[in-house]
Amino acid sequence: MKNLTLPAVGGCRCGRVRVRISAPPLLTMACHCTGCQRMSASAYSLSAAIPSEAFAVTQGEPVIGGLHGASRHFFCPYCMSWMFTRPEGLDWFVNLRPTMLDDPSWFTPFIETWTSEKLPWASTPAVHSYEALPAMEEYERLTTEFAGSFGGAGKSGG
Repeated sequence: MKNLTLPAVGGCRCGRVRVRISAPPLLTMACHCTGCQRMSASAYSLSAAIPSEAFAVTQGEPVIGGLHGASRHFFCPYCMSWMFTRPEGLDWFVNLRPTMLDDPSWFTPFIETWTSEKLPWASTPAVHSYEALPAMEEYERLTTEFAGSFGGAGKSGG
């Protein structure tokens, strides 16, 4: 696995919306819930929890899509790529789809969620698996463990 070089930039499929991250993720995940399966047209969605202050939209204006519910899912208004999510009540991070970055080769999910809804053949290399979501009190331990295992993150580059 390659190291994440920061800052990292990326964008949607058509390139009209661009983003930049300037800090390593707090946690990386794969979600197997049926909602993510439908929104991603895949077996699961991938996300990297980026500290809010380290995330910026640098070009274009993403629009809210998905269910238009409490958690806001942002898409490119032209190509409709699902780019990131801002979960309700959790303003301190943004769930970025890591494949929106120009170089996502560093990404591996550390946890997988909603395995109770996963497709029988779907598997990930996640270290921790949860039938639904981890309890809120588990996130501090998970982010600390992830930070210790995510060697090389934050390396500066151009």
